[in-house]
Parts: sequence; C-alpha cells; structure tokens
Amino acid sequence: MLDTIIIGAGPAGMAAGIYAARAELSHLVLESGLMSGGQIMNTSEVDNYPGLMGINGFDLAMKFREHCDRCGVNFKDGRVTGVSRQENGYFVVLENGESFSAKTVLFATGAKHRKLMIPGEEEFAGSGVSYCATCDGAFFRGKEVAVIGGGDVAIEDALFLARICKKVYLVHRREEFRAAKTLVSRLKACENVEFVLKAVPEKIEGDGHVEKLVVKTEEGEKELYVSGVFVAVGMLPNTELLKGLAALDESGYVIAGEDCKTDAPGIYAAGDLRTKTLRQVITAAADGAAAIHEIEAFLNHQ
Repeated sequence: MLDTIIIGAGPAGMAAGIYAARAELSHLVLESGLMSGGQIMNTSEVDNYPGLMGINGFDLAMKFREHCDRCGVNFKDGRVTGVSRQENGYFVVLENGESFSAKTVLFATGAKHRKLMIPGEEEFAGSGVSYCATCDGAFFRGKEVAVIGGGDVAIEDALFLARICKKVYLVHRREEFRAAKTLVSRLKACENVEFVLKAVPEKIEGDGHVEKLVVKTEEGEKELYVSGVFVAVGMLPNTELLKGLAALDESGYVIAGEDCKTDAPGIYAAGDLRTKTLRQVITAAADGAAAIHEIEAFLNHQ
C-alpha cells in the first residue's frame, strides 16, 4: 500500500510529487493527458510566475516535469475512473482496469473554464481570447478589450483591465448582475468602461489574432473592435470522482482550506478544484506543497 496517490499532473500535482519524493513517501502521480502541465499547457505566455517572467505555458510545464524527474517522482499514465474507501486507505481504479491502494489520496484534478461555444473562441484561444485577466491582461496594455460575464470575477476582471487598457467593454446577457453591488458601482465609475447589456456573444473574428467581437442585442448585431476577449462566465471544477467521498460546495468545488484537508480522513484537494479565492499557477503549486505537509503529519499520526 502506497503512502499517497496524487491524481493530476498540473502545477499542484507536480509540486506535490516533488515534495512527496523529497519526503521519501511512497507515491504515484497519475496523469490522464498526453503530457504533464494541466491548464498551463494552453497558455501562450505566463508573466507572473516569480523568476520565470515571460515564459510560455508549455515551457513552464516542462520545467516542472524536469524538476519532478530529477527528484525521482513516480508517474503513471492513466485516467482514474473510481476511488473508493477500503480498510486503512483508498482503492484507486484506472480506465484500463489497473488498480492501486494508498493510505491517502490527493486530488489535483483542477478545473476547466466554462466556454462560450461560439465561432472563433477555440481558434483564437491564446491569440486574443483569454480566461484569466490577471494572467494575460498586461499583454493588452493600452488596447481595447471586451469582458464577457456578469459575476464577481467578470466585474473584477473589468476593473483590473480598466486600469491598464484604453477601453473595456463589459458584455452581459442581462441588465442585472450577479456580482456584488459595490463592485458594479466601482466599475460604473470608470470612464473608459462601456456596458453592453442584454447582449449575447455570437462570434469572434480576426486574422491570426482577435480583431472583433460580434454580439447580438435587441437592436440587432453590434460589432466591438477589440484586441482581446476575456471570458469570465464561470469555472467547472473536475470533482466528479469526489462525489460521495468528500463534501463539495454548491458550485461543485471541494470544501478544503489552505491545509488542503477535506472532511474525509486521508482525502486532500490541491489547486483549482478546491474552494479558494485566487486560482493561479503559483497558488496551485503552493497547495501541492501544503497538502504533502499535511499528509506527512497524517501518516505520522497514524
């Protein structure tokens, strides 16, 4: 029986693997993708990871993986289809029928951005279409951009971009906002922000990079000539495997604090799938380290 199984090989999972290897815990990192890295593999440039300014997502993921390999982290390819309790631990089953037992399981399966599902969104992902203003906003300094959404994240993204961009269009399908009223009031006070309400995005166009967002309003189509489109219509945590194992909040995120502990003994959650306010590469990696620290304490107590 292993000390821990880490499900997921993004920044949280790989950081956890490094800490597990250095702590000499018997471990296994399970990754379902073709390569390690998670969401950062789809990021054209990461400009806020300390010491590696301007690195692209692929290269950052490869540096993480190289560090893992040098530390002797044990990886295995395979999609997990089930996790169940057993005496003194957990039973993890892969899609190919293989199974493993461990005293603890660390879920680092991340989350995925909710998509608009409109023409041009996939084509221009990383070339003007972004799902993270704090990650990519600096690349649009002095330019005109659009933010799509009506919740706290969308309003906060628009406020952040309004400080550095020439103009920000806030596109929302309704007139009312789910966001806190104080945030909306602050945004309305920004002179370079234009609200495009009761509008539904239809398509994103450009030549190699974003040049235009087309939205449908009550008056008909409206064209917004922008260099960037920031999509903030929610996240979908990858927590299907945790249903019935640990408590989830109403949005599907695992309820776990900075110590990454869930309400189930021996089950931990690190990275974007857990309840937290900031989901970034650096916070995911920090979660991986914190989770292994807590797992060590759990194993020592046992």
